[in-house]
Amino acid sequence: MTIGRKMITMWKPFGCLESMNEFSLTPAQAWHHARQAKRLVVKIGSNLLTHGGEYLQPEWIAERCGELAQLIQQGRQVVVVTSGAVAAGAIRLGLGRKPRSLREKQAAAAAGQGQLMRYYDEGMARFGLQAAQVLLTRDDVVHRQRYLNARDTLQTLLEHQIIPVINENDTVVVQELRFGDNDTLAALVAGLLDADLLILLSDVDGLFDANPRTHPQANHIPLVERITPEVEGLAGGVGSGVGSGGMITKIKAARKAARFGCPTILANGFLDQPILRLFQEGGPTGTLFLPEEDRIRSRKRWIANGLVATGSVTLDNGAVDALFAGKSLLAKGITHVEGQFDRGDAVYCLAPGGRRLAKGLVNYQVGHLRQIAGCHSRQFESILGFMGDEEVIHRDNLVILDQTTPHG
Repeated sequence: MTIGRKMITMWKPFGCLESMNEFSLTPAQAWHHARQAKRLVVKIGSNLLTHGGEYLQPEWIAERCGELAQLIQQGRQVVVVTSGAVAAGAIRLGLGRKPRSLREKQAAAAAGQGQLMRYYDEGMARFGLQAAQVLLTRDDVVHRQRYLNARDTLQTLLEHQIIPVINENDTVVVQELRFGDNDTLAALVAGLLDADLLILLSDVDGLFDANPRTHPQANHIPLVERITPEVEGLAGGVGSGVGSGGMITKIKAARKAARFGCPTILANGFLDQPILRLFQEGGPTGTLFLPEEDRIRSRKRWIANGLVATGSVTLDNGAVDALFAGKSLLAKGITHVEGQFDRGDAVYCLAPGGRRLAKGLVNYQVGHLRQIAGCHSRQFESILGFMGDEEVIHRDNLVILDQTTPHG
């Protein structure tokens, strides 16, 4: 059973830039394609980490770390979004129940986060891996500068083969800035990192056309091609008494990820080797939610139509040719800088005569860019005092607006 469009649109993982062809995929082909993902975000819920909400299970965590180690050996990158700190801390506080007030939750998070990370550190170390704790709030993904800082930190950790273990910073966050659940956090992290696949591990086997706990004849849905109101209507209420989410939060998270161009798998974390089995051919395990479109195309549509440019850079003919050849914009090809913009803002790229050719997200604030315009990247550190990005605008963050003759 599948739900959604009659035709499945092929998406390209791994940031491919070539133009995409659309053709129909069978469910088996869709699952096979998802299994090729190279950058993964794996979300682990509280009900999996704790024994009925009573205590954290270090051996279970270590077993999952072993699975992640095998994925890394296959050449994949892995980010973990974990719950469990509040559940663990509630036990240490002696509450005997789920925290009710914000201050109880903050205190429980403070009491439980260190213990949670210790188990991840120890579990990773068994397999020669290292973990890094990252605590995020909604502020960190809403404000552009903090978003870029978070992204750069996570990407740098991955480059050094250190596994980021992410949780919401419940200890300090206020109610208005909470993600609300780690399913949402995981989807936003998937978008932040341009992940190829989001995996939501829970206590269910995926999505069904009825609640399997109350309807034994419910049918499993292995593929959701599009998240519609009909799909959302299949979700019940909150799941376990330990976590903060239920099926509806997972479907909403999958919808967020789909808008970023990232597919999502919802799977049962209580099964034997629940992560590795998702990458084994021979039939789906869980439910695969397809992305709305290729993530690069989605991102470029957002840059072209959803952002206001706050400045411009004028290019020489060589840089113009490079952009039309699908390359990134380098400082050496910039002859003039206008406007007031910060790192991560949108700027126009102008031909020598002033015609708007392209629009992109710039990696330098205006003052720094004026200093390095016309210079080679090897000069950046001596000019600026630090070594920034080699590209002024990366090709993944740049969209051509005018397809006519480049120098016309």
